[in-house]
Amino acid sequence: MYFKGTYTALITPFRTDQQVDFEILEKLVERQVKSGVDGIVPVGTTGESPTLRADEHLKVIERTVQIVAGRCKVIAGTGANSTSEAVELTLAAKAFGVDGTLQVTPYYNKPNNNGLVQHFSAIADLGVPVVLYNVPGRTSREIPISVVTELAQHANIVSIKEAAGSVDRVSDIIKACNLEILSGDDVLAVPMIKSGACGVISVASNIIPLQVCEMIHFALNNEFNRAEDVHNTWVKLFDDLFIDTNPIPVKAAASMLGLVDEVYRLPLCKMNLDLRNQLQKTMKKLGIIV
Repeated sequence: MYFKGTYTALITPFRTDQQVDFEILEKLVERQVKSGVDGIVPVGTTGESPTLRADEHLKVIERTVQIVAGRCKVIAGTGANSTSEAVELTLAAKAFGVDGTLQVTPYYNKPNNNGLVQHFSAIADLGVPVVLYNVPGRTSREIPISVVTELAQHANIVSIKEAAGSVDRVSDIIKACNLEILSGDDVLAVPMIKSGACGVISVASNIIPLQVCEMIHFALNNEFNRAEDVHNTWVKLFDDLFIDTNPIPVKAAASMLGLVDEVYRLPLCKMNLDLRNQLQKTMKKLGIIV
C-alpha cells in the first residue's frame, strides 16, 4: 500500500503578528513523528491553506519534509481550484521530495465529470502519487464513483480521502475499482476501515496522536472491539473538534494544550465563548488538560 495508517492533517501555527511560526511548526512535526504517525499532511484545509500565500504554502511543505527527514511519509496539500496552480504547487512539492500530494476537488467552479478527470490527470501526470480528496461539504462538488473509477486507472492516482460522511461510498469504491481509501473523518475511521479503508487523515491526531494511532492500529489488525473501545473513549473529542468550522476548534484545542498560539487568519476567527467552553470541558473530562 502507498498510504496506510494514521496521517495527521497538520495545523499551521501562526505568531501573534500573523506570520507562520516555523519554530513551532518544527515542534508540532516532531511531536507527530515521535507519536508514531505514519504520515503528516501539511497545508490541507486543516492547515489553513486558503489563507497562506503561495510562498508560505511551499515553505511549510519544504520545512515539513526537512524536519520529517524520512521518518514518516509526507502528503502535501497542493490542491487548488485552478489546474495550473495545482500543477505549479505540485511540481514544487515534488522537488522537495514529498511522498504524495492531496488533491481537493476544484471548489466553487464545479467542473463537470470530464473536467474533473482532466484536472486530476494533469496533476497525476507529474509523477507524484496522488490522493484524491472528496469533500463535497467544502467544495460543493462530489467526485462521482464513475469518475473515481476512471481516475483509478492512472498509475499515479493511488488513493482517495473520503470526507463526505458516507461509509457506503467506501464499499462502492472498492466494488468499482482498485483504489486505496483513507477516511477523512475521525469519527468514521473505524467503520470505514471495517468496510475496506486502510487508514485515516486525522484532525484529532493533532491533539491525541498516540490514541488515534492506537485506534487505527487495532482496526487495521481486525481487532475491532479494541478499536471501538478507543473510539468510544474519544468520540466526544472527535465530535467537538467540529463544533465550529475546521480548523478553528482543533487550533483552539492545541492552544489549550500549550502547543500553539490561537491565531487565525481572516476570514477564520476564534469561536464564541460557549463553544470554546464546551470544547474545554470535554478536554478536561477526558484528561487532556487539567
